[in-house]
Amino acid sequence: MSIKLEDYEEFLQEAAPVIRDVLEGTFQEAARIMSPAGLQNYMEGAKALCNLGRGSDLVVTYLQETPQVVKECGEDIIPDIQTAAMKLSSMTSGEVISLLFSSLPSAARNLGDAELLRGYLTFIHQLASTAARGLRPMLNHMDELLSKLTLSGLRRWANFGAQAYRRDFNNLTAYFNLESADSKAMLQKERRGVLFNKVQRKLNFYLRALWGRDFFLRPSGADYTDFRPYIEHRILHMPDAVDNIDQGETNIPGLELYRATAAHMASHLCYSTSPISAEQLSPAQMFFIGFMEDARVEYKAIKAFPGLKKLWRSLMLIEKEADVEHGTMLVLEHIALMLLDSTVKSDTDELNQFVEKFHSEIEQRQDDNQFSWHMGMELFNLFAVCKEVPSLRILERIRIPYRDDNRYVWEFEEFDWNAELEYVSASQRQVRKTVSVIEMAHEVDCELAGDDAQEIWTCPTEMRPYEDDLTDNTKSFNEMWGKEAVSDPFHYQEWDYQIQLHRPDWTTVYERRQPRGDIDDIISILDEYKPVAHRIKQIIDQLTPEGVQRVRNMEDGDEIDINAAIDAMVSIRMGEQPNSRITMRNVVKNRDLSVVVLMDLSESTNEAMAGSDKTVLQLTREAATLVATAINGIGDPFALHGFASDGRHDVQYYRFKDFNQHFDDEAKSRLAGMKGGLSTRMGAALRHAGQHLLKQQERRKLILLVTDGEPADIDERDPQHLRHDAKKAVEELYGKGVQSYCLTLDPHADDYVKRIFGANNYTVIDNVDRLPEQLPTLFASLTR
Repeated sequence: MSIKLEDYEEFLQEAAPVIRDVLEGTFQEAARIMSPAGLQNYMEGAKALCNLGRGSDLVVTYLQETPQVVKECGEDIIPDIQTAAMKLSSMTSGEVISLLFSSLPSAARNLGDAELLRGYLTFIHQLASTAARGLRPMLNHMDELLSKLTLSGLRRWANFGAQAYRRDFNNLTAYFNLESADSKAMLQKERRGVLFNKVQRKLNFYLRALWGRDFFLRPSGADYTDFRPYIEHRILHMPDAVDNIDQGETNIPGLELYRATAAHMASHLCYSTSPISAEQLSPAQMFFIGFMEDARVEYKAIKAFPGLKKLWRSLMLIEKEADVEHGTMLVLEHIALMLLDSTVKSDTDELNQFVEKFHSEIEQRQDDNQFSWHMGMELFNLFAVCKEVPSLRILERIRIPYRDDNRYVWEFEEFDWNAELEYVSASQRQVRKTVSVIEMAHEVDCELAGDDAQEIWTCPTEMRPYEDDLTDNTKSFNEMWGKEAVSDPFHYQEWDYQIQLHRPDWTTVYERRQPRGDIDDIISILDEYKPVAHRIKQIIDQLTPEGVQRVRNMEDGDEIDINAAIDAMVSIRMGEQPNSRITMRNVVKNRDLSVVVLMDLSESTNEAMAGSDKTVLQLTREAATLVATAINGIGDPFALHGFASDGRHDVQYYRFKDFNQHFDDEAKSRLAGMKGGLSTRMGAALRHAGQHLLKQQERRKLILLVTDGEPADIDERDPQHLRHDAKKAVEELYGKGVQSYCLTLDPHADDYVKRIFGANNYTVIDNVDRLPEQLPTLFASLTR
């Protein structure tokens, strides 16, 4: 496949002349450095930017700068650049996007890696949502910033300014324009000693001079304190910046630390020829074995290049007085020095004997990594006997700065999901059968089989215990011990307000059935609220559709109204102006409406509200009973559903009455058995209720949500996250024709419910005891 400029003739005719001129000059350069697929992405991106309507400068900058970025980071970055521009288009001006494109070649050169450049694009998008006014001045100084800071340092510098001057726009602009004292102070604080991109070529030449081969080195963002270099897919991932090491009288430059790190990791690639099995090893045992494997590969490297011993030894001169979390770490650091230099001794005889054993046997077993396994286990046992083995968190903080995390030396048993599924489907698949009473009575092995049983039998006939005094009220086995089946999972997206994107398939909803309750509880509710029954009867009479109605006094009706025509003729005979509205039309009056009453059944509903003796759950049950009675009398299709959540992976959705089900004894018993528990992930429940509503044929669709608090869940600490997601769910449903209305019992709901549901789509109940009588009235006002 070849891409030619003539293939985009239609695009060129519609584009501005300046775009055509620039494209004719850049297309040949782009064709030389990009594959046909990359070139196609490049041209499609230009077309998409033209369609944004943000001016020709934006497109020109994209066409000129993208080939330079591809030279540094590869053509796979092109779709990410386009996506970043599309995201920013709704948040800032086209001029700022042009500045972003202009900064990309410099960012690509300074960061030196496609993943870090993607991180840079993500950082720009996040900053646009928190401090959009700072983008323009910051992008103007991006060359200077990236020449002094790593990506993580740039992020910390920008976040400080965005937080400190969130509402002070003048100082915010001065901060990002590098004019304020705070800006310069933070820049100096985040500045690192040596940047990887400044020494990458030197390191490549250094390793090639030692081993006569090329190694692939890539920078990685060291965003956290305990970051350690690592080897993955035979690529050496180095920190994007390191500081000079000050050891009292000795000052080790950052370049020397980079050389020591690169040489150590290259030794693993050259001398760790086979992985070590991690089967049945604890994390601490793996650390000690990796510790000895480091000593083995360093021995081989020093044997080939003796000068490496001096380099590595200089980085092990740790002060003994330094504060450490566990005394064992000082001992381990000294052992590492003893293993590197046989002339160094310890005050402990056992450790001296262990190190002497290593040096005496390493010559014969230097190519065998099982030697590292045995020596590592022996060292672990030495510390285990004295009960001085610290936790892995402490072990990983050993102060030998040039060593990697040793993931390269291990082999883990991989879990093949496909093989597992095939295995389960072949021999362990659960089988469900419907059998007769005789089969059930004579053949069943266990009448109380769990959900993990290989075979489950169901019998449509209810079976009861055999007793001499058997009565009609005796419960069946199913009523006593049976469990309702759980539905297949339903996956829904969730909105992340911080990155302004949906998290796909983030939440999982399971439909469950709560146990039946006593139907007499529902009857007692209707008896208790008999004074309200008259008002409900009025609601039913007012809202019940009247069927076919004859509408008179129309100018353009379907037929003549005889009475109106006679009155018109009388007026004419009397010399008066006749009424021209002498026609009528037959109109069908019906309520094209379906409703879901969605109830919050979280743990807080089990508590009594202030000013009431009843729990929120009891009030919710009473309100649902009364509104169901009203809607049932009107004849609108409706459903009674509830929800609770136990994290994003288990949003529990309860269906007490469905659209195609009468409000009969079955539905009333389900409602009587309603229980509260867990948390309130409102957005997922609203989306699932909306899916049920969208299956209905009625034109108007309404979700009536009854809740006592704001959205919250056990796995989400940010209180704003679930609020924004619920707001997004309401907007999504509105776009599909589903209206959402919230009836809340939370007296402090004004702080958030208006932002979620809108100004006229919520009601705060001040007197909670009036909830049962207010819900039917509210429904009537919403659906007139």
